Amino acid sequence: MNKFSQLLKPRVVFLISCFLVIMASSCTSEIDLFSVAPVIELSEKSNNIEMLMGETINFSATKMNDAEYTEKWFLEGNVTSSTATYDFIPEKSGTYTVTYESSNNAGVFRNEYTIVVNALIRPITEESNLYVTTLLDYLPAPGQRINSSIGTLEGAKTLEGKKGMVTLGAWGGTVSYTFDHTVINTEDAADIMMYGNAFSGFAEPGVVWVMQDENANGIADDTWYEIKGSADALEGTIKNYSVTYSRPNEASDVVTWIDSEGESGVISTKFYPEFITEDSYTITGTLLTDNNIDMSNPSWIKSNAFEYGYADNTPGGDKLDISDAVDNEGNTVNLTGIDFVKVQTGILANMGWLGELSTEVTGIADLNMLNK
Repeated sequence: MNKFSQLLKPRVVFLISCFLVIMASSCTSEIDLFSVAPVIELSEKSNNIEMLMGETINFSATKMNDAEYTEKWFLEGNVTSSTATYDFIPEKSGTYTVTYESSNNAGVFRNEYTIVVNALIRPITEESNLYVTTLLDYLPAPGQRINSSIGTLEGAKTLEGKKGMVTLGAWGGTVSYTFDHTVINTEDAADIMMYGNAFSGFAEPGVVWVMQDENANGIADDTWYEIKGSADALEGTIKNYSVTYSRPNEASDVVTWIDSEGESGVISTKFYPEFITEDSYTITGTLLTDNNIDMSNPSWIKSNAFEYGYADNTPGGDKLDISDAVDNEGNTVNLTGIDFVKVQTGILANMGWLGELSTEVTGIADLNMLNK
C-alpha cells in the first residue's frame, strides 16, 4: 500500500461513518414521527349535521403536530378519500354516516358524523296549481275505450292543471304526472285527492304510486312507492305481478294475455294501443283481488269499493295519505312530501257485457291547497 492510499483510507472510513450516522438519525426521526399519535383538528365541529339536498359539505382535517400517518374518509363504511379533504355531495335525501380516520403506530384518531339530508321542497307560490300540471307518461293496457278520446295521450293531457278524463284500460294500464310544487305529507291527514267516475255499487279501483324528488333534479327517476290500501292483505292481491298483452291479428277480435302466474285469457276488445309499435308488451305492478266483483246477476254486475286507499274507488273522489306509502318489501317509508304521482288499473277482470274493468282518472289534486 503506497503512502497516498494510507492517507485516504481513514478519510473514507470517516465519511462512511458520517453517512451511516446521518442515515441512522434520519430513520430514527421517521420512526419517531410514526410513533407519535396524530393530533387532528376537523373543519366540522358538530358530529350531527343537517343539510338540504343540493348543498355540499367540504370536510377537511388539519394536522396539529409533527406526526406522520395515513388518513381516510368513509361514507357508509366505504372509502371515499385518502387525503385530508372530502366533499360530501349526497345523491338523494336521507341519513348518512361519514367517518374520518387517521392512524399510525402510536394510535388512531377517529370521528364519526351523522348527516341528515332533507329533501328539497318546492314551495307553493301564488302561481301554483292545486292539480297535477304535467303528464309524464301514459301506458294504457288494451281496453274498449283505448284509442278513443279518453284513451289517448291527448286524453291524458286533459288532467294537466284541471279536471279532465283519461282511461287506463285493463289491468296494469298507467298514467303519471308531476305537480308544480311539493305536496307536503301533513301529519295525521290525507294529502292527495284522486277524482274518478266511480258510483255507488261500481268502482274500478286503481293502485296509486308516489315519488319524492329525492335527488332534487326535477326528473321522476327516484323510487316509486305504493300507497298501501285496504286490499293489501286480502287473499288474491299479488305484488310484483305482471301481464304480457299481445296485439290481435286480423282474424281476431280479442287481445290475448298471459301473466306471471301462468294464467292466460283475453280482453274482449280489439283496441290495442295504437302508439305501441311492438306486437306485445309487459306491464308490472300490484294485482288487487277481484273478490269485490259480484256477477251473480249478469244484468246488474257490481264492483264494490274497497275500504280505502285507491283511485276511482268511491263516489266523489278518494283522499289518500302519503304516510301510507310503502316500499317493495311492504315497509312504511317516511316521505316529507311527493312531487310525482302514478295511477295503475288494479284489477284484472272481464265483466261480461260491461267489458274489462278499467280505472278512469278525472283529476288529481293537492288536498293542502284544496282545503284552503
